[in-house]
Amino acid sequence: MQIKSQSFDADQRIPDEYVFCKPDPETHATFADNRNPHLVWSGVPDGCRSFALICVDPDVPTVGDDVNQEGRSVPADLPRTEFFHWVMVDIPASCTEIEAGSCSDGVTAKGKRAPAGPVGARQGVNDYSGWFAGDADMGGDYYGYDGPGPPWNDARLHHYRFQLFALDLERCPVQGRFTALDVRKAIAGHVLAEATVTGTYSTNPDLIE
Repeated sequence: MQIKSQSFDADQRIPDEYVFCKPDPETHATFADNRNPHLVWSGVPDGCRSFALICVDPDVPTVGDDVNQEGRSVPADLPRTEFFHWVMVDIPASCTEIEAGSCSDGVTAKGKRAPAGPVGARQGVNDYSGWFAGDADMGGDYYGYDGPGPPWNDARLHHYRFQLFALDLERCPVQGRFTALDVRKAIAGHVLAEATVTGTYSTNPDLIE
């Protein structure tokens, strides 16, 4: 199975149109268009009954002391962890393409409540839900896609992996407010094939060509 995007080239920078925060010369970073990128896939295996989609950034700092702090930098060799930007399940087996901007178009303060998507699909919460927890203006449950927004002073380039899983399940056994980690556990043993396309992003001027 293969997956690609018309919105960005594999292993290349994701355009600002598809990110949560983009560089700003005065404030370091500002909200962007936050549209979901186009995705299309092929080579679906026999027996596929649905798809699951996860977008994850594995380059998020494990220590936030230096994040977005003036006069400081997040070291490239700092240990990293995952940050999930999108999780969707029950994508019909007949669906092989998601159009750009069809699931997210703009930043929604406190998070999207019922993001659009393929008919029948369900979308879980992404990790901006935790990032903005306690913020009076932005705190809430962030369902669906919300794009890259890495620290503007991070010395490491961030990678965004769009992972598609072909499943032998018609309905993924997760309920209510689910996360990408919930989905990973639920689909274990049910993956017929998987494919990944990766884009990169940074708001650090030193890493932008």
